Amino acid sequence: MTLENLKQLLIDKSSDVDSEFRRLFHGRGGSFKGWEALTIDSIDKVLSVALYAPIDNFEAFTLMLKELLQTQKWQACLLQKRFEKDTPTELLFGSLPEENFAIEDGIKIRLNLQSNQNSGFFPDMKNGHLWVKEHAKDKKVLNLFSYTCVFSLFAMSGGAKSAVNVDMSKGALSTGRENHRLNGFDTRSVQFMPYNILKSWSRIKKAGPYDLIIIDPPSFQRGSFEATKDYQKIIKRLPELSSEKCQVLSCLNSPDLPTQFIKDIFVELAPEFIFEKRLDNLKTFPAIDEERSLKNLIFTLK
Repeated sequence: MTLENLKQLLIDKSSDVDSEFRRLFHGRGGSFKGWEALTIDSIDKVLSVALYAPIDNFEAFTLMLKELLQTQKWQACLLQKRFEKDTPTELLFGSLPEENFAIEDGIKIRLNLQSNQNSGFFPDMKNGHLWVKEHAKDKKVLNLFSYTCVFSLFAMSGGAKSAVNVDMSKGALSTGRENHRLNGFDTRSVQFMPYNILKSWSRIKKAGPYDLIIIDPPSFQRGSFEATKDYQKIIKRLPELSSEKCQVLSCLNSPDLPTQFIKDIFVELAPEFIFEKRLDNLKTFPAIDEERSLKNLIFTLK
């Protein structure tokens, strides 16, 4: 794909953008040869560009972004160089709004767009969020590795009885609490637990049993979680956390671990949970190999 082809694709994809978060270009799935290191998002009035490796003709690329900005409604263009450690996000063009939010299905999520790491929101998880919303009514929800508590927002919007969010990061949970207030949810029925999950089962169990459990860990986080050896520690605890008809959304975002990795752990350590289906991924996140993309698996206690 040439730079001119990329520009035309972005013009076509952005012709009807609105305030809702939209991925305009997803190269990381390998569907666009030569652009595997590039993602571009429309976030309300901000065009957010991320590079995961250096690209050729960088000056021509940024000129293309400037021309694109002039044809659309965005007021700022940001660039993250994710391959450069501790490099701040760069404002390429325009002026950034004082506050920035991702809007997904009408839910507002506060963002830190000037961080060079995660902004506070994972847009490829939309189908998982919507599944939780559709299945949360009158349920007690446990959100493990909650980060900024987006799953909890969708659970509460779906009529959940309560939600428990557990994450080691107090800062992420503070943002999560603010996200609930932004959307008008009463936090008296929502808990925010700043704990190491693997060392806090008694506290987590005390607020149960749960009707819906979300497991959305990092694939690897030094000192706290490594999927290949720690995911099974979560699954084997499910029977003691679950109500009679509990549903589990088990998520995995490692390109090196297949769907069967999760299925095998359930069969071995929680066989009473039956695999139902894998949720489809968003079409705006194309991948030439789905087994290397996001895996959202649904299990039900029988």
